[in-house]
Amino acid sequence: MKSPWRFFFVIEALLFLLAVWQIINNVALLILLGLGILNVLWAVRRKKYTQLKNFQLIIGCLMILISLLNSPALWMMLVFGVLFVGLKGVEISGIDFSKYSFWNKKQMIMVETDEPQNHSGKKKKQQWIGNERIGNKVYEWDDINISIFSGDTIIDLGNTILPKNDNIVLIRKGFGRTRILIPAGIGVQLEHACFAGTVTFEAKETELHNEVLTVVSNDYYESPRRLKIVSNTLLGDLEVIRV
Repeated sequence: MKSPWRFFFVIEALLFLLAVWQIINNVALLILLGLGILNVLWAVRRKKYTQLKNFQLIIGCLMILISLLNSPALWMMLVFGVLFVGLKGVEISGIDFSKYSFWNKKQMIMVETDEPQNHSGKKKKQQWIGNERIGNKVYEWDDINISIFSGDTIIDLGNTILPKNDNIVLIRKGFGRTRILIPAGIGVQLEHACFAGTVTFEAKETELHNEVLTVVSNDYYESPRRLKIVSNTLLGDLEVIRV
C-alpha cells in the first residue's frame, strides 16, 4: 500500500473513533442510534414481508442516519475523504487543470504598422480573454489600444519599423502575464500601474503593490524613435524585452 493511502486510512480511522466517542458521550444520540439498530434488526429478522416490517426498517435507518449525521467527526470524515480521493484521482490521471484555466490562455499579437488614417466613428471588437494569435492584422500607431480581461499576452514589435518621434501603446488588463518585445535602437518609456505584480525593465525587476512605476531607457531622450507604453493591470507581471 502506498504511503498516501496509508495516511488516508489512518486519518479516516481516527476520525471514525472520534465519531464513536462523540456519540457515546451524547446520551440522546446513543439512545437514538440504539433504537435505530434494534428496529433494523427486528425488521430483518421478520420472515414475512408486511407493511409493518417495511415501516420499521425505514424508521430504523432514519434513526441511525440522524444519529450519525449529528456527529461533527463524521462530517470531517466525509469532507476529508472527498478532498483526498478527488486530489489523488487528479494526480493519478495526470490531468493538469491549470492548463485549461482562463488566466493561462495565451494571446500573441504581431504588430505591423501603416500610415495613420482617419478613423472617425470606427468601432473595433476587443477580445477579453487570450488564446488568439494575431499575425496578419495591420495596426496604425494611433490605433494601438489593447483591452484584455485575462491571459498570457505577448506583443511583438520585433519586426516593426516605428515611425519617428513618439509612439504610444496603451494596455488595460485584468489578470495575467504580459510581455512586450521591442527591437533595439528604440527609446522606451514605461508607465505601469498594478495592484500586485512584478515589472522587468532593462534587466531590472521591480515589485509593485498598488503602485505606479515610471521608468525610461538610457537612450530614450536621444533616440529618434521613441515608444511610450502605458499599462494598467490588476494582477500580473509585465516584461519589456529587447530583441
